Amino acid sequence: MASDNYKITFEEFDSLFEKLKNWGRWGNDDELGALNFLGDADVVEAVKLVKTGRRVTLGRPLDTLAGPDNGHPALHYMTHMGDKRSDEPTYYTDFIGVDFHGKSASHMDALAHIAYKGLLYNGKPAGEVVVSTGSSFAPISRLAKGVVARGVLLDAALARGVDWVEPPAALGPSDLEDIAASLGVEVRRGDVVLLRSGQMARRRALGPWDPDQSGVGLAVTALEWLAHRQVALLGGDGDSDARPSPVEGVGAPVHVLAINALGMCLLDNLDLEALSAACAEVGSFEFLLVVAPLIVPGGTGSPVNPIAVL
Repeated sequence: MASDNYKITFEEFDSLFEKLKNWGRWGNDDELGALNFLGDADVVEAVKLVKTGRRVTLGRPLDTLAGPDNGHPALHYMTHMGDKRSDEPTYYTDFIGVDFHGKSASHMDALAHIAYKGLLYNGKPAGEVVVSTGSSFAPISRLAKGVVARGVLLDAALARGVDWVEPPAALGPSDLEDIAASLGVEVRRGDVVLLRSGQMARRRALGPWDPDQSGVGLAVTALEWLAHRQVALLGGDGDSDARPSPVEGVGAPVHVLAINALGMCLLDNLDLEALSAACAEVGSFEFLLVVAPLIVPGGTGSPVNPIAVL
């Protein structure tokens, strides 16, 4: 379904933003947002989902090649090549650098990543808390303990019987209901919801394209569906936003509603192909999910390699 079918006005978007706001729900200084829905007891229950011990990576390899979906290629080069020393051993070392908020690197967005009308989540003035050295409010380092939770794969491509959902497309509440029902899975409080549209399968078959111009993601109304179920974290094989944007004047409305209004961090640009195959094989689309961002003081996010355990 094309994102045009989910267009709303700027005024309607603002009204939805106000309706979904979790500001103050866990206190005016809260920096966890929707992750407050994930408690210790939920982690214990999530661990019980492990049946085989099969582990699946959801991360994409660091991409060092420029392309239409990789305007800021990652850097990787050797810094020592078996340099001789006075004694054994010799050393091989390397350097990596990545502008990870692009379209190529799998990463986690912190709550400090998105401001709307000059304000971060919980109404914090972005200009006061985010400076050249990073953010003093809700940086990724606040999540140093990581996220261990029940993961749910909403596999849109599999549910529709296609290799991938062709962009542009926006998935609304009824689409999510149909996908969940088709796969026999229920989204619950404290879950991490992962949306697979099959975009990595499309890229491998047809080559890269610019997802900023044509992408698969959620309709803004889908955020109300997620909020009602008290989802803790959202991710996908895109960046959760459908493009072109269905809201004139707002380039990434799902980012705004999720991160800024709901206080929900995002997992962007995952590779969900292996997970899709594994879930289909075992006949279950729920699993233990472990996400461990780098501890970057003041960071607005971090590259990640999420691991699903079935």
